[in-house]
Amino acid sequence: MCGIVGYIGNENAKEILLKGLDKLEYRGYDSAGISLLTDEGVEVFKEKGRIAVLRDSIPTAADGHIGIGHTRWATHGVPSKRNAHPHQSTTERFTLVHNGVIENYEQLKNDYLSNVTFNSDTDTEVIVQLIEYHVNKGLSVEEAFRSTLQLIKGSYAFALLDNQDQDVIYVAKNKSPLLIGVAEDFNVVASDAMAMIQVTNQFIELMDKEVILVRKDGVELMDLNGERKEREPFTAQLDASDIEKGTYPHFMLKEIDEQPLVMRNIIQQYQNENHELVLDEEIRNALLKADRLYIIACGTSYHAGLVGKQFIEKMAGIPVEVHVASEFSYNMPLLSERPLFIYISQSGETADSRAVLVETNKLGHKALTITNVPGSTLSREADYTLALHAGPEIAVASTKAYTAQLAVLAIVAADLAKAKGKDFGFNLLKELAIVGTAMETICGQKDELEKIAKEYLETTRNAFFIGRNVDFYVSLEGALKLKEISYIQAEGFAGGELKHGTIALIEEGTPVVALATQSSVNLSIRGNVKEVVARGANPCIISMQGLNMEGDRFILPKVNEVLAPLVTILPLQLISYYAALHRDCDVDKPRNLAKSVTVE
Repeated sequence: MCGIVGYIGNENAKEILLKGLDKLEYRGYDSAGISLLTDEGVEVFKEKGRIAVLRDSIPTAADGHIGIGHTRWATHGVPSKRNAHPHQSTTERFTLVHNGVIENYEQLKNDYLSNVTFNSDTDTEVIVQLIEYHVNKGLSVEEAFRSTLQLIKGSYAFALLDNQDQDVIYVAKNKSPLLIGVAEDFNVVASDAMAMIQVTNQFIELMDKEVILVRKDGVELMDLNGERKEREPFTAQLDASDIEKGTYPHFMLKEIDEQPLVMRNIIQQYQNENHELVLDEEIRNALLKADRLYIIACGTSYHAGLVGKQFIEKMAGIPVEVHVASEFSYNMPLLSERPLFIYISQSGETADSRAVLVETNKLGHKALTITNVPGSTLSREADYTLALHAGPEIAVASTKAYTAQLAVLAIVAADLAKAKGKDFGFNLLKELAIVGTAMETICGQKDELEKIAKEYLETTRNAFFIGRNVDFYVSLEGALKLKEISYIQAEGFAGGELKHGTIALIEEGTPVVALATQSSVNLSIRGNVKEVVARGANPCIISMQGLNMEGDRFILPKVNEVLAPLVTILPLQLISYYAALHRDCDVDKPRNLAKSVTVE
């Protein structure tokens, strides 16, 4: 959700910025722009739509050794060239890109800028005009920048150019991720290490309410009062080749196929030299001291949390609550005496979850982040982190990160059960290896799953997913995948709940995907299928080998029932992929969505 890049050095910044923006496309955006500072002054190029449109609009001869760039996901003002970043002050001396939301921008506009004519509908333009306002009052640019930041309420990551100074990019952040990439004779700015990993793997983390002056031969870090700080860079554990599609037509398909490898990687990361499951002892002890676990998450991660609750309660006997982050921060329930919070986030930058973490940290409660990005904001600010080890996930619709979340949650559950002396009846690492093999089998059945997508979903306007027990939670995720990338109105329901109102929407030919992987409710879910068929539904039953019956449309390889969600989701991911493909949708970058949701 929005992305920033910046470069200062000896090379032409244009191509470095554009390549960086290409790498940030996965975050989701509706417009893009760059600004180059040249000997003749500042040049700004911006367009609505894809980065390819922006690239085509920039003259080949455009040159500059310092520049900033941005991909925008609209919050204030409609998607348009007018509202695209970068934004400039009235005299065009200052040029700014911004991620985040300024909550008091209207008040700032009224208090300081009533005589300024604005060229956009954004909160961002208020900030760049305010910086110029302070400079006109006699402050230096650094003082004006810091003074403006002290007035702001909300979230931001800023990169600022002064066209009277070609030696510095002014950078700051609060609640929105931003990194400084350092090298020998140049430095870069990026919302995500992925954007600049092709030029450096050394990055400095910015903390909230910090400012950095970025020069080609060094960086100067300070707080909002100008107090200087020192911080060593870290090495980003990314391989540039990991973020390429290779021979795949889409990142989503590549990432679906990577799931067996992710399972094996997780097994390796969470076992000791004796091939026994092991969790960090400090994390284990913190979890065991809690009288209740609270899982906080959004979207796909929330669905993973629902499955994780089943793992932890049934295997370890520890009560778990699962909450939507955006609701929890404003409507916190009564908490137990010794709560521990588990934050699940693919990116580790989810603003809704971070808002809860800030509040629970104030209350003194311990927190564990489960994320694919160690070193991310949620990882840094929680007490403990468990990594997903899934590798970069580029497609907006999460696939391998979701199954990695399930696997790590199962490992947490199994480790806690072992520590409490509970026997849950199977060797988890061995069963996860079987899951990996089952995933490979499913990935090898793409032709059949494409036929299913074409048969059931090519022209439909809606679809329903039903399941019982843990299959219900998988149906929620399956419906989300379909609606995310194919724009089909899809809903997931507990099998027995559909007839309590929603069955009114079933009409002739309505696709209903039913999941049947749990022996205790196998007959029950099949009864629910009969109910919708009687109203004209077109049923597609996906069942587990051993529970399958005549007429089932797709049979999953047999795995332990407890871990069934790890394989049940794969055919739903592939069906969604092919449904989107056949409906000419943008699979990797669906409309209106962002990969990393960094605003509340």
